[in-house]
Amino acid sequence: MGKSTATLAARLARYSQQIDYLNFPPDVIHEVKRRLIDSLACALGGWRSQASQIARKMGSRVRLNEGATLLGTRHQTTPDLAAFANGTAIRYLDYNDTYLSKEPAHPSDNISAALAAAEYVGASGKRLIEAIVIAYEIQCRLCDAAALRPRGWDHVTYGPFSTALLCAKLWRLSESKTVHALGLAGNPNNALRQTRVGHLSMWKGVAFANAARNGVFAAELARLGMSGPAPIFEGEKGFMKIVSGAFKLAALRPKGPFKIMDTYIKYYPVEYHAQSAVQAALNLRNKLPKDFLKKIEAIRVRTSDISYEIIGNDPDKWHPQSRETADHSLPYIVAVALMDGRVGLAQFNDHHLRDPKLRRLIQKVRIFSDKTHSLLYGKTMGNTVSVKIQGKTYSERVDLPKGFPGNEMSDAEVESKFQSMAAPLFSERTTQNILDTIWALEKEKTIGPLLKLFEVRGEK
Repeated sequence: MGKSTATLAARLARYSQQIDYLNFPPDVIHEVKRRLIDSLACALGGWRSQASQIARKMGSRVRLNEGATLLGTRHQTTPDLAAFANGTAIRYLDYNDTYLSKEPAHPSDNISAALAAAEYVGASGKRLIEAIVIAYEIQCRLCDAAALRPRGWDHVTYGPFSTALLCAKLWRLSESKTVHALGLAGNPNNALRQTRVGHLSMWKGVAFANAARNGVFAAELARLGMSGPAPIFEGEKGFMKIVSGAFKLAALRPKGPFKIMDTYIKYYPVEYHAQSAVQAALNLRNKLPKDFLKKIEAIRVRTSDISYEIIGNDPDKWHPQSRETADHSLPYIVAVALMDGRVGLAQFNDHHLRDPKLRRLIQKVRIFSDKTHSLLYGKTMGNTVSVKIQGKTYSERVDLPKGFPGNEMSDAEVESKFQSMAAPLFSERTTQNILDTIWALEKEKTIGPLLKLFEVRGEK
């Protein structure tokens, strides 16, 4: 590699080659399986969404024998289009896992690319596990190194790098070709933060799927021999100069510890900073007097600075017109939790979005940036919800939402989430077969049989 060995791309390429399943402790392997179950649960929940149907139509226009499967069908297409379609399903509900650092992210977004790239080359379950660990590691470490949001870029901008690397691992690219894949992934694929401000469109749930598509495409170009711009990170007009600003990546250790252990599964289908607000609102609801909805004078939510910026500060959050805006609206989320006494997929349907009673309740919500929650951010993920009724204020504070370190979801709860999302599409027997296969993933010689279990009969 000559002088390029000093570049960040070369470090990442070498790290991806050094990763070995044999060096993974049992808890890391187990966590990969939990994230597969959780992510595929999210995919099933979002499978019938309009965005997912559009993405599948795109993928179904190309047929590739021995390609990658469009989840829920028998159709095989190119791995980049499969990553796009399946990634849209995984991400659409905003229900998949989260990592919070200088730049927040959803590292399980990488899983659609890992599944497609693994199936494409007939990779084993063990190799799929390796690829997922790599993707989590790289995306999370990039998020630790530099925030993109303040500079106007979306967090998915890191996605082409992580997905290109997982493909390079699965496809056994040389170190040199992996460096080229990173250049081809990073140079053309920088996403604007406009995706997540104002009125949120379907693209909010599709942006990383597109990043994954681009990462897979870049790796395939490199595999076939195309060279890429370099040095992609440190170059005169490279990523650090134009996109992220200068940063240093922490040491990459092939034997761990591994970042997947520092990420969080979602218990509620809302933006992560609102997870504890949901629980606080539900707890508070049990303390309020009868017919409290008619008597509420004001609702106050105290949250961290970052939460305030992302889900509590935009005027559109008080007037959501789409599911995408509603599940990123702290006023909407707290109001619907108080009104319905639960927060699931149904709380974001068209009926709720148009409900005049809910709309009036949302207008009573005020969001405040709170110093205490801001100082504890990262160690906790807290919100305090207060309701004023006939001059009396009732308050509830939750610091550790379900799924956060110190209040983790159990295996049974992760399975229950999968079962609830699978119930409209599969029999209990098929659902259990899928779960059993994932829990024994390291025994699978290829992952094709697992993906075949996801065929939804009678639908496209």
